[in-house]
Amino acid sequence: MTRIGLTASSEFEALLYAEATKLWDAEIDLFLPNMDGLAKQRLRRLDGLLVTGGEDISPNLYDQAIDPLAGVHVNELRDSMEFPIVQAALARDIPILGICRGMQVLNVVLGGRLIQDLPGHKELGNALESESAFHRIWVSPGSKLAAVLGSGGRVRVNSRHHQGLREAQKSSELIASAYSVEDSIIEALESPKHHLVIGVQCHPERVKEVPRQFQRLFQVLVSEANGGRRI
Repeated sequence: MTRIGLTASSEFEALLYAEATKLWDAEIDLFLPNMDGLAKQRLRRLDGLLVTGGEDISPNLYDQAIDPLAGVHVNELRDSMEFPIVQAALARDIPILGICRGMQVLNVVLGGRLIQDLPGHKELGNALESESAFHRIWVSPGSKLAAVLGSGGRVRVNSRHHQGLREAQKSSELIASAYSVEDSIIEALESPKHHLVIGVQCHPERVKEVPRQFQRLFQVLVSEANGGRRI
């Protein structure tokens, strides 16, 4: 069975992501904070990697001090576990899907930065049952993300983040493949140098809050990890 590594802050926070991925016959290998000593060894047996949502990334990792007015909540144990795993997964060129924080991790690992607070955006924090905000994004036709979803154009998605990035903060090694219609915040990233490395800012694991075609992100992650078709 295809083995997908899943990084999260806790087993509870991993549940929705694991359920969405298991629908496509994947075995989940959970990576949690405090596991950094074993993470690299376990990475060798993975076929793909899912990097999930969660707390803010420490600004120290992109050479900034924490803005005291930005409401930043970091999990340095998760940072220290997750960043080496993502770096190693990129080096191996195994399929990677990043969701919310996971998209931001991809950007920072590859040399990008973040905006520490976006006024008017929904902050998740620890309120896992809080209501999502919603907005419209533009998915670039011709992108890998559009190929996965089946089309480009405008779609309505959920929003549960208070940090993000625009072109000025984007890694030069990534391509932006979706934008917020309202404020040009980047809503998806992908790597042109890898077979399948995609990050999305929305939360497709919350299946009732996004269009049905977003479930194909999990399907294609597992398919690619299993040696399936190339996007």
